[in-house]
Amino acid sequence: MVDRSTSSPSPVPPPASGGSSAARRHWTDRLPWSGLLVMALLLGVAPLVPEPHLLEKLRMLVGGTLRRPLDIFDLLLHSAPLFLLILKFDHWRRSRQA
Repeated sequence: MVDRSTSSPSPVPPPASGGSSAARRHWTDRLPWSGLLVMALLLGVAPLVPEPHLLEKLRMLVGGTLRRPLDIFDLLLHSAPLFLLILKFDHWRRSRQA
């Protein structure tokens, strides 16, 4: 028979002190505002010449010419930080109203 009273601690951490608000943090709270802003600006306008990729891909999407897998990937890559920034802002705004 194995004595479990001296075994290693449980892998489940104890609840955070100060209530359950720390345990209910939204995943966007871990993303820094500054990093998202820099990434959104850099990837949103890169490359500047001849035209930013995000603007080019959005024009292709509206025009119905966004068909190549590389162009779709490019649109997702260049718009992802902006999308995350919008999600973080929306969660921040809703949490302040609650």
